Amino acid sequence: MSKILAVIPARGGSKGIPRKNIRLMGGNPLISYAIKNAKDCALITDCVVTTDDDEIAAVAGMYGCEMVPRGEELSADAVTLDPVVYDALCQMEARKGYQYDVVITMQPTSPLMQSETLQGALEAFLKSQADTMISVVNHPHLSWSKVDGKIVPNYKERLNRQQLPPDYMETGAFFITRRQFVTEKSRLGNVITVYEVPEREATDIDSVEDWIVSESIMNKKNIIFRCDGVKQLGMGHVYNCITMAFSLIEHNVLFVTRKDCPEGLEKIKGTNFKYIAIDSADELEKIIADFKPDIWVNDCLNTTADYIKWLKDRVARVVSIEDLGAGTQYADAVINALYENKKTLCERTYEGADYVCLRNEFQLEKPKDFSEQVKRIFIMFGGTDPSNLNQKLYQAAEQLHELYPDIVFDFVTGLGYAAAQKGFVSQPDKQIFIHENVLKVTDYMKLADIAVTSQGRTVFEIASMGAPAVILAQNDREMEHTFATMKNGFLNLGLGSHVSVEAVVNTLRWLIETPNIRENMRDLMLKHDLKHSVNKIKHIILGEEG
Repeated sequence: MSKILAVIPARGGSKGIPRKNIRLMGGNPLISYAIKNAKDCALITDCVVTTDDDEIAAVAGMYGCEMVPRGEELSADAVTLDPVVYDALCQMEARKGYQYDVVITMQPTSPLMQSETLQGALEAFLKSQADTMISVVNHPHLSWSKVDGKIVPNYKERLNRQQLPPDYMETGAFFITRRQFVTEKSRLGNVITVYEVPEREATDIDSVEDWIVSESIMNKKNIIFRCDGVKQLGMGHVYNCITMAFSLIEHNVLFVTRKDCPEGLEKIKGTNFKYIAIDSADELEKIIADFKPDIWVNDCLNTTADYIKWLKDRVARVVSIEDLGAGTQYADAVINALYENKKTLCERTYEGADYVCLRNEFQLEKPKDFSEQVKRIFIMFGGTDPSNLNQKLYQAAEQLHELYPDIVFDFVTGLGYAAAQKGFVSQPDKQIFIHENVLKVTDYMKLADIAVTSQGRTVFEIASMGAPAVILAQNDREMEHTFATMKNGFLNLGLGSHVSVEAVVNTLRWLIETPNIRENMRDLMLKHDLKHSVNKIKHIILGEEG
């Protein structure tokens, strides 16, 4: 078996980042990551730190690594690594009484490299005929050079990045050389090969910016969002989780949803987030084993105690969204934006409008100026409208057109609502327009002088736009949502299936004819700061709520 020496050079005089090699990153000294990788690699015989610094030497000893002193003549800024590594090699061979077959230089500035990568590189090197193997990352790009004062391309043909030939950049993570080629002046043999490391592991810390990036990557969490969007229950759970996921883009996010919920599945697919569609809960065990989530976010209504306890046995942190079930007592946090003063058994329950996660388009859009005259009425009942309230409002719009022929009615429907099959079509002559599966809801909502919607999360979006709104709840569950009341600028007519077309018409007529009421409703809506809660929710999910 080959004797392999890992040499970790760690000078004390770092200037870019003072005391870089022993500064804490992710709670551990920077140099500790290289030591751990070397010691975890079964192929490496010995590991040694060469340093001119007593504190670095002490830290190396704390992590079970040998040390050899690095003389003053080898510690100057201009000294290359070749004589440093050669000196450490000679000292170790004298100390151990045997000669090494392979020397691997491991820079302490590559904390993101994994021991599996190092093991794979050594295995590949030992099987090869190469004299030297260098860790690289492939960064093909269009580049230029300066030759005799003239800017010239380093390529023959302009191609897309994916079509360019490999362009290998050294990462500094490791430099593997057969013993006979390690001298005071070189560690390069005659036959050179490279080993591509994953992009995530390629950072070589040379600046403060590199440090920040590396620590950010190191702190990445694996987060699973468990939610379903189904025609019968609506799409609110899916939309909400997608919004939260976008705020956690620096982490690894995976969606888990049911195959028999096609509307939700289709929406998740469109985000390009990773997802797994399941047939049953029996598949969750394997998903957890493969993905190794640090955090599990449920947006699945009333969780059971057994379900959350099962999750807690496997995942460090479990967060429930809009949950009133018995499982809340075992969750690490519960975020119930739609409910206030609802009893949960979780000590960390966050309730009400302060914990709304508005989609980006609503965070960016400003409310329209108030108009005494009603010119447009906006109607939206979610992605699926399971109670078919659109039909009721459609009839109301036809009647209202006779009284107010200049008012435009904008119906926005989701991908789970088959408008045409229901005979639900635009009637331009009556100023009634059907907009299906629109890209930006705000394009229509921002024009509204009055809005009509159900009692789900859309009420927060409408409030952020300051559109006086009439509410018809889709079901009994929505009736428990607490935000859509007059004190917040809403006329709530209750359960939509119990509200007559006549009642809708009369309510809208009253609002059309009373601009002072509409203005007051608008003011009540805009008193809430709904656009700055995303970061609060992000910190709750990550367990950083304080």
